[in-house]
Amino acid sequence: MTEAGPPDPAGGPSTSRRARRRLRSRPAARDLLDEALAGVAARPTRLILTTLGTVLGIAALVATVGLGQTASGQITQRFDLAAATRVVVQPEEKGGQEGEAATQLPWDAPDRIQRLNGVDAAGTVSTLDVGDDLVRSVAALDGQKDGHALKVMAGSAGLFDAVRAVLRTGRFFDAGHDRRADKVVVLGKHAASRLGVNRVDSQPAVFIGDEPYTVIGILDSVSGRAELNDAVIMPNGTAKTAYDLESPDAVEIRTQVGAAQLIAGQAPIAIQPNDPSTLNVDAPPKQGAVRKGVESDLNALFLLLGAVALLVGGLGIANVTLLSVLERISEIGLRRALGAARRHVAIQFLVESVIVGFLGGLLGTAVGVLLTVGVSWVRDWTPILDNRLAFGSPLLGAFIGLVAGTYPAWKASAIQPITALRGT
Repeated sequence: MTEAGPPDPAGGPSTSRRARRRLRSRPAARDLLDEALAGVAARPTRLILTTLGTVLGIAALVATVGLGQTASGQITQRFDLAAATRVVVQPEEKGGQEGEAATQLPWDAPDRIQRLNGVDAAGTVSTLDVGDDLVRSVAALDGQKDGHALKVMAGSAGLFDAVRAVLRTGRFFDAGHDRRADKVVVLGKHAASRLGVNRVDSQPAVFIGDEPYTVIGILDSVSGRAELNDAVIMPNGTAKTAYDLESPDAVEIRTQVGAAQLIAGQAPIAIQPNDPSTLNVDAPPKQGAVRKGVESDLNALFLLLGAVALLVGGLGIANVTLLSVLERISEIGLRRALGAARRHVAIQFLVESVIVGFLGGLLGTAVGVLLTVGVSWVRDWTPILDNRLAFGSPLLGAFIGLVAGTYPAWKASAIQPITALRGT
């Protein structure tokens, strides 16, 4: 049983007990918030500069993560469209042993492939043996050897669609050119640059050896076969007549997303139903693991960059809050002298830091979202942003402010009234 303290003259509790009760009292939450807001708003310029650090940190975090997710989505989407939809079928051996018939692809292989469900486009491609013939854009004079040793290739009308070729100018050759063996060619962009051909409206001609061919189109890009950019491409019918092409080298197939593995199994049977084992099929691997690997690597990289930027913002809050403590020593001493406990002073500075961090997180989130959407719009991407990141970033900013303000708040609470008054 504890002994009660001596009563005061008025019969109430002792003075020491009233003092302890007063020291244990807590300031009202509204009063504490009002004082913290007043302390933050008292120096608007410093508030802007302090908040700016958190704004940049949160904006960097939101933007980098958002752009990382967006870029990851674009990479995996392009992987699906370019690599995961390409299937190539070619003979297992271009020539057989002596006395054995060489395996050859039929000319109508694209038509047979097109009957399969899940095929978007198909076409044949071959590399021609032109001997010592050089390619030039003007006819060779007697004895003149100037020219370019460019690759000459042949293809069916469906080849360009199968390899996702994009025209810079002109047009592709069609089945009519192939059937009539017209002497027309399409130039890859690098081949056109070397030959000095940049337009087709005047029907320019290139010479392969001494034979002229009319240029009807120039490629701008190719997703399937990069070597087409450096080549002169003619129809199959023209190659049969000019270079005795006996059979295509390969069949390029573009499938629908997710159908590549199925088509890879069906294509040899469709082309060579009697002996499909003589054909070699190049099909893409399943892209699930690749997509996850790309996404995780990009997210980890951008999260690291965002965390570094956020650390810089937190250090900015800590530095400015500590400076504010040093400037307000007299104010802190006066509060302590009037009866404020150490925890009261510490809580006030913590609340101020949390307010600054929350404001910075709120503005930083808005800036980060706008930056992600803006970059996606410029690059014609589909913006991808996790809602948890957008709504949680202001709270993250408040947490950063709380952590950054812990040491300055402790420093402020440790100031003794007599020390503060002497310093003034």
